[in-house]
Amino acid sequence: MKKSELFFSALQVPIDYAMIVLAGALSFWLRGAEEIKNIAPLNYTFSPRQYAQILLTVAVFFIAVFALDGMYYIRSNKSTGKEIYRVFRAVTIGLMLIVLGLFFNRDWYSSRFVIIFGGIFAILLISLSRISLRALQRFLLIKKGIGIHRLVLVGDNKICEGIYRQIKKRPDLGYKIVGQMDKISIETLQKIKNKTGIDEIIECSPGQVKIEELYLLKEFCLHNRITFKYIPALIETTNFKLEIFLGEPMIEVKNTPLDGWGKIIKRLFDILGALIGIIIFGLPMLIIYLVILIQSGQPVIFFNRRMGHKGPFDLYKFRYMKKEYSHGSQFSEEHNKRALAFLEDLIKKQSIKDGPVYKIKNDPRKTRIGAFLERYSLDELPQFFNVLKGNMSLVGPRPHQPIEVEKYQEYQKRVLTIKPGITGMAQVSGRSDLSFDDEVRLDIYYIEHWSLWLDILIILKTFPALFKKRRN
Repeated sequence: MKKSELFFSALQVPIDYAMIVLAGALSFWLRGAEEIKNIAPLNYTFSPRQYAQILLTVAVFFIAVFALDGMYYIRSNKSTGKEIYRVFRAVTIGLMLIVLGLFFNRDWYSSRFVIIFGGIFAILLISLSRISLRALQRFLLIKKGIGIHRLVLVGDNKICEGIYRQIKKRPDLGYKIVGQMDKISIETLQKIKNKTGIDEIIECSPGQVKIEELYLLKEFCLHNRITFKYIPALIETTNFKLEIFLGEPMIEVKNTPLDGWGKIIKRLFDILGALIGIIIFGLPMLIIYLVILIQSGQPVIFFNRRMGHKGPFDLYKFRYMKKEYSHGSQFSEEHNKRALAFLEDLIKKQSIKDGPVYKIKNDPRKTRIGAFLERYSLDELPQFFNVLKGNMSLVGPRPHQPIEVEKYQEYQKRVLTIKPGITGMAQVSGRSDLSFDDEVRLDIYYIEHWSLWLDILIILKTFPALFKKRRN
C-alpha cells in the first residue's frame, strides 16, 4: 500500500467532516434568511450555539455511517459517477436514520427544511471535494509518478497480453509495468526488485504453472511485502480477496490486515500507547538510568542492532551487560568484533535453544543490576522511543539480531514483513522458553489475524507474563 494512497484516504475523513459541518451551517443560514422566513416562519427556537453543538455531533454520526458503508476503502478505482452515487447513498442512509430518530423524539430538532437542505448541500459539497481530491491524486500519479504501482506480469498468453495493453493505454489506473516474464524466475524477480522495485506481481497463466513454482513466487511476494495476484484455480488459501481486474477474475493473496486502514489505526495506537508508557514508566526509567550510571558508567543505553521490517535498525535497551561485552552502533568496530566473537563462543558452549535464535544459560556478561533488569524485561523500557520513532510497534514479532536472521529458513522470514514489537504473541505465550518454530508460528498467526483488539489483549497479558519463571 502506497503512502500517498494512505494519505489521501486518511485525508477524506477530515474533509468529509468539514463538508458535512459546512452543509449544515449553510442550510441553517439559508433557513434564517428573511426571504425564506417570509414564506415559512420559523417554528423552532434553537440558537446558533445550540445548533452548532448538535451539528458537530451529527457530523461524527455521518462519518461513522460513511465508514460502515465502505466510503473509505483504500485504492478505489471507481469512476466519478459511481463515486457520486456512493456519496448520495451514504448521505441518504444517514438522513433516513436521523429522520427515524426524530420520529421518536421531536425535541432533538424539528426543522425539516434544515435537514433536507443540509442533506442536499452535503451531497454536493462532499461530491465536489472528492472529485477535487481524486483529480489531485490523479495529477500526482500521472504527471509526477507519486503513488505509482510498479507491476511485473508473469505469463505468456492472451490474458497477459490483454492486461499489458490496457495498462499501457490507461495511465490513470496507476500502474507502471517494470517487467514481463514468460515463466516464474525468482532470480530475475530479485534483479528487477533491486533495480526498480516491485509493488505487485500478477501471475496470469492459469493451469500452466507447477504448484511448487507458484508457492515459491507466493513466498517471495510475502517476504518482500509485494502484492501477489493470480488467476483463480491456482492456489488454495483462506486469506485472499477475489476481484475483477481489467475484465479478468483474479485472486489476491492477503498478507495481513495491517494493510490500508489497519496500518493507520495501529500507528495511531502505537503513538498514544508509547506516550502513555513513557509517562507511566518515566520515573522508573530515570531511577534505572541513575543506578546503571553509578554502578558501571556510560553508556547507560546501548543501541543493539536488530532486523526490522525495513532492514537493520538500532533497538534501544538499558545496558544490562558489562561494557566489554556490549555491542552496538555507539561502540567502535574493533570493540564490536571482540564482543561478537565472545558471543559466538558463548552460543556454541552455553546456548539452550535450537535454531537460529540463541539463549545463553548462566550468561557471564550480565552485570548485577543487569540480571534483574532482564529478568523482568525492564531493560526494554527505552523501546517506547523506538515506537515513537516508527521503527517498532507496541505489539509485533520480536526483532532479532542480524547474526540470528542470517540463519532463518525461508518461511521464517515472514516475521520480517511487519514492524517488530516490544511485546507479542510469543512473549505472552511462553516468553523465551518457546522454541523458535513455535515463536514463528505464533507470529505468523498474529500477522494474518491482526486486530486492534488483539493488540490490546496481548498488552494486557504482557504484565503477568513478565513474572513467569524463565530458564536462566
